Amino acid sequence: MPKISLGIDVLVAAQRRISYVFDNFPRIYVSFSGGKDSSVMLHLVMDEAIKRNRKVGVLLVDLEGMYKITIDHIQAMYDLYADNIDPYWVCLPIALRNAVSTYEPKWCCWEPEKESDWIRKPPKMAITLENNPFPFYHYSPKDPMEFEEFVPKFGHWFSQGKLTACFVGIRADESLNRYRTIKANKSNFEGLQWTTWLNDGLYNAYPIYDWKVSDDWLYVAKYKKPYNRLYDYMHQAGLTPSQMRICQPYGDDQRRGLWLFHVIEPETWARVVARVNGANAGATYVRESGDIMGNIKITKPEGHTWKSFAHLLLESMPAPTKSHFEDKIAVFLHWWKERGYPDGIPDESDIHLEASKKVPSWKRICKALLRNDYWCKGLSFSMTKSDAYEKYKKVMKRRRDAWGMIKI
Repeated sequence: MPKISLGIDVLVAAQRRISYVFDNFPRIYVSFSGGKDSSVMLHLVMDEAIKRNRKVGVLLVDLEGMYKITIDHIQAMYDLYADNIDPYWVCLPIALRNAVSTYEPKWCCWEPEKESDWIRKPPKMAITLENNPFPFYHYSPKDPMEFEEFVPKFGHWFSQGKLTACFVGIRADESLNRYRTIKANKSNFEGLQWTTWLNDGLYNAYPIYDWKVSDDWLYVAKYKKPYNRLYDYMHQAGLTPSQMRICQPYGDDQRRGLWLFHVIEPETWARVVARVNGANAGATYVRESGDIMGNIKITKPEGHTWKSFAHLLLESMPAPTKSHFEDKIAVFLHWWKERGYPDGIPDESDIHLEASKKVPSWKRICKALLRNDYWCKGLSFSMTKSDAYEKYKKVMKRRRDAWGMIKI
């Protein structure tokens, strides 16, 4: 659909949205990561907070695997706005995706049992296991809380039962998923499309959803706002703006930037490699096309079909990972069985139709397995909510028993 102009620039629009939130929400906090969008978001919100002499919460979930340059920027931002923020710098053990290993599909940041392996130490102001104020937080070595579970529960705790807004610095043009967050949103505050209802009286607000990446940098330059200097080094390393990511380094998308640690902060690189199973191989091969990471063009071993190759790949995996992928593949096969493939999906199909996900094939399955695409986004799945995952596994067992004929 075409964009509709408001007749004002994006900065004025964002400032008006932020002012509206301050007028209507008694509790406010900012979700902060140290990246370009969240830094701009924090600056804009703090301009309004200072003008109103009001305090807001600032939540940073520190995922341990971060550049020292980013940590320095975050500390500088907390110091800059110290008089008007309630700081929450969270360094608690939290389970995260590890896309560089099938043997360790998840890792736990700030894991107390592995303190000697930590990439860095938490800052003095951090919330750790020793001073944890959150009654909703839980940890055990076998069942650490997950990021997707922690964030909404923090919001509910922070709200204190009052109407609460969380400012999130995302832009719709950065990815299709972020565009959908805004476009497909039906539950919002008083019909405002740039807000999302989460639970009870908690809402997310996205005041810069219509900004472009150039707007971020124009704002920083024009108003001389502090920014994360890591982006300067990424630019010098040849990355485009869309390739610049500041997140935990081992995720499905973030693993593409693992190699940058070696270039930008070699003193951090050694600890990043040692911290998580598969990090070095991921950094070495993730940008390569071919069979190692399942990128672009893949080939099957001589004498194999794509289906038999998929079985070979599954058999090479540890049992929990194998079971996880088998559940996903069973759903994929069942879905297509009811949509024109009663005798099973083909071994391969037209490459253009496969790439656009319009047809099924065992080759698509092989690509997902080679990529270690844990949530099978390449097979049109979305990520399973962490707090529902155990229920999902039980449901899948019942479904596969009922389907019977769906054999992997």
